[in-house]
Amino acid sequence: MFKKDIEKRIFSIENELQFEQLALEIFQVQAEHNKIYKEFIKNLKINVTDVKSLQQIPFLPIEFFKTQEVVTGNFTAEAIFKSSGTTGLETSSHYVKDLSLYEKSFITNFKSALGSPEDFTFLALLPSYLERNDSSLIYMTKKLIEQSNDDRSGFYLNATTELIQLLQQLNSENKKHILLGVTFALLDFPNESSHDFSKTMIMETGGMKGRKKEMIREEVHAELKNKFGVKTIYSEYGMTELLSQAYSKTDGNYSTPPWMKVFIREPNDPFEILSLTHAGAINIIDLANIYSCSFIATDDLGRINADGSFSVSGRMDSSDVRGCNLLVV
Repeated sequence: MFKKDIEKRIFSIENELQFEQLALEIFQVQAEHNKIYKEFIKNLKINVTDVKSLQQIPFLPIEFFKTQEVVTGNFTAEAIFKSSGTTGLETSSHYVKDLSLYEKSFITNFKSALGSPEDFTFLALLPSYLERNDSSLIYMTKKLIEQSNDDRSGFYLNATTELIQLLQQLNSENKKHILLGVTFALLDFPNESSHDFSKTMIMETGGMKGRKKEMIREEVHAELKNKFGVKTIYSEYGMTELLSQAYSKTDGNYSTPPWMKVFIREPNDPFEILSLTHAGAINIIDLANIYSCSFIATDDLGRINADGSFSVSGRMDSSDVRGCNLLVV
């Protein structure tokens, strides 16, 4: 189905030409061996052999992950990641053939974007995710914690006092550390002016889960900056349906790894790709999704910035509200 060196080629992409060549190659395979994607393309009356550029590739609506088993080839999944969803709403399922592929994706990307996990202390504040054993976010966080050389790394669900003390200790030590938290938990985090968190990397993963009124990202980041006394709020953009993430180091502008690319489509015409800086709905190519579908039309709204980064402004009105890395306008 795929050439033996496919994974090596994904994580060694160096330029746009290599990305496009590999994306088109993966498209041809998935268009033939992914039953759901194949049927989707057939219903669109698209001739696969006519697809010669990234802009011509049809993007599978993300809603299919809620009702169908979106897989390329036949395999027994090593893991099935499920979206957190909101009570009463249907959740997405991502059938993962090989967890080592997911690990390769997020570890390689983290090293490139932020540095070696071994150099960090990871403190995770992820209520509602931690209670589940099918969360891709929890799996990623556990592996990053395992790679840390600091045995203080871990999950701090109901240990607020201990976490505050540890954060102050790490600040005094000048030790690189990340407080990774779901948005509502970070907003709820108690703080007093006597606490010094100025050297803490605060990284929000999105998600209000109906626990608080919805806020635009600028409001959230402004409140978190004030609460923790930091100049920058980091963000992680990912979702159950993808095996790769994008990171924002400032102002909510996300950068993708070389094997991931974002396009903006016209919300009322899913086949019209918009030019740079135009706002619209987000399409994502994630080449790490070789055993599911690499071409996903999300329900998120945003734009691509002049420097190639992208921003997320909210969700399409018809979408369910999910607990994954999204804030609404």
